[in-house]
Amino acid sequence: MKTIVLTLIIAFIIITGSFVIYIYSGAYDISQAVPHNALTKWMIKTATHGSINKRLKDIQVPLMNDSTAIVIGFEHYHEMCVMCHGAPGVKPWEMAEGLYPKPPKFYKSNDLPETAEAFWIIKNGIKMTSMPAYGPTHDDKKIWAITDFLLNKMNKMSPEEYQSWVQKYAEGDDDDEAMATQNN
Repeated sequence: MKTIVLTLIIAFIIITGSFVIYIYSGAYDISQAVPHNALTKWMIKTATHGSINKRLKDIQVPLMNDSTAIVIGFEHYHEMCVMCHGAPGVKPWEMAEGLYPKPPKFYKSNDLPETAEAFWIIKNGIKMTSMPAYGPTHDDKKIWAITDFLLNKMNKMSPEEYQSWVQKYAEGDDDDEAMATQNN
C-alpha cells in the first residue's frame, strides 16, 4: 500500500512540476493570430458548454417574437453587436478579423443557440472569446429584446430590409420608448 501511495505522490509531483514548467516557459503561444491546439479547443468547448448548461435551469424564457421587443433588440444589436457579428448586408468591422475565436455570423447561420442559452451568453459574455457581458449595462428586458431580434427576425431579413430598419430605427433616436411607439 505504501508503494502505491508513494507512486501516486511522485506522479502528482512530476505532472504538477511539468505543468508549472510549461506555463512559465512561454511555450504556449497566446497570440490571437494562432489557433488553439486540439486539446485546448476541446477543454474550452467542454468547459463552456458545461458552464452555460449548468446555469440555464433557472432562466424563464418569456413570450418571444414580440414586434416591439424585436425593434428594441434590433437597435441594440445594430449598435453593439454588428461590429463583430455582422448583419444581413453588413460585414463585421475590420477589427473583428483579428479576433480569435472568430465571432459567429448569426445572420448566415442555421446553428443558432437555444433561446435561454442566447440570453445567458448576451447577459454574461464568455471569457477568452471577446464576447462581452451586457448584463452590467442592460436590464433583462433589453437583453431579451436582443435575443428576440437575433433568434426570430435577423435571419429572415434581406440586406435591403435590414438597411430599411437602420434608417427607420437606428439613425438618430436612441430612445427605446420612442422606437417602441414608432413600431405600434
